[in-house]
Amino acid sequence: MSSRWPTVPMRSEVKMLSGGTPSKSEPNFWNGNIPWVGSGEMTQRRIRDTELHVTELGAENGARLIPENTVLVVVRGMSLAKEFRISLTARAVTFNQDLKALKPSPKIDPVFLFYYLQSQRHAIRDSATDASHGTKKIESRVLEEWPLPVVEKVEQQRIASILSAYDDLIENSRRRIELLERSLRLLYREWFVHFRFPGHEHVKIRDALPEGWKRTPIASLCTVGRGGSPRPIREFLGGSVPWFKIGDATASGSPFVFSTAEKITEGGVKNSVLLNPGELILSNSATCGIPFFTGVAGCIHDGWLHFQRLQRVSKWFLYCALLEKQREILAGIGEGATQKNLNTDYVGRQFLLLPQDEALLRAFDEIAKDMFRQIMVLTQLNLRAACTRDLLLPRLMNGEIWA
Repeated sequence: MSSRWPTVPMRSEVKMLSGGTPSKSEPNFWNGNIPWVGSGEMTQRRIRDTELHVTELGAENGARLIPENTVLVVVRGMSLAKEFRISLTARAVTFNQDLKALKPSPKIDPVFLFYYLQSQRHAIRDSATDASHGTKKIESRVLEEWPLPVVEKVEQQRIASILSAYDDLIENSRRRIELLERSLRLLYREWFVHFRFPGHEHVKIRDALPEGWKRTPIASLCTVGRGGSPRPIREFLGGSVPWFKIGDATASGSPFVFSTAEKITEGGVKNSVLLNPGELILSNSATCGIPFFTGVAGCIHDGWLHFQRLQRVSKWFLYCALLEKQREILAGIGEGATQKNLNTDYVGRQFLLLPQDEALLRAFDEIAKDMFRQIMVLTQLNLRAACTRDLLLPRLMNGEIWA
């Protein structure tokens, strides 16, 4: 990327710090309050929390504590085959040995450094070499010699503030989406799990169910189908039809998936399952058992299940029901299974608890439909904000646009 600014090797202004893993056999090192970042969490642009946490003792014995606004990068792992992951810490964290923390000199604004590396992520990923066991790695010397633009710090901060404004907007929308989803789950649980629905005080309980309620199999409420994968898939990539993958869904930060990393050809469509926008799908590989909605028309592979021809219940209701029953469904196919797999018959046999009173289902749908409408609007807002940010990024970083 050409630039109006001169450059220096990154090592002249940035120190690279290694992470580590405290001994797993020492209980005093784990289950504390300090996040411990692994490459899996590095799909987030800003790291606020992690699955695993260490204690202060653990941070001093095998890990390394870094402050808020520190840039983290993945330098080893399978993810480097596809992407170079870069994150910015939103609080003090520790991190493992597959990552490097970048500590800039006082001349470099850390948020500017984060966005600059975002602008370089494809080129840096292409420099990855093979490591052991089929993984990839970025050699330290590659990052140390990577050109870093020499920019006045006040201008760095102006550039960072422009780009941060978009990420702040996206983050705020994601939090609102999370709150709406949480409210939906709580409402479903209150009405259809704990049976504290409107008017429940006047309904008798018989055989652990409110009078008139029944256990109803999903298969009697809709058809459950499986996606299809044209093989070999590489021969059908590069077309114009969105190809929904589990990674696209988990990266969406929303129940609605509007964007896919890959697209397939019309020939691939003939050997797959083409769905309309707004169809309910369920992940059946990787992160298994999570429902989503297609935001656009596209094809799903055989790692997805789909639900159509719904009767009595809406797709909004079924989404909430599947989310609530995820743990129960997965437990039924064996906690010890190395690769969980949901077949259509198994999912169709799962029971939902439904009232005889259709008015209760309609009341829930009215609330859920409005909440999902808000979620969809926020998701589309985030897509536009991310698109604008990504268009501005290279132009700000090469000096084409003055901050």
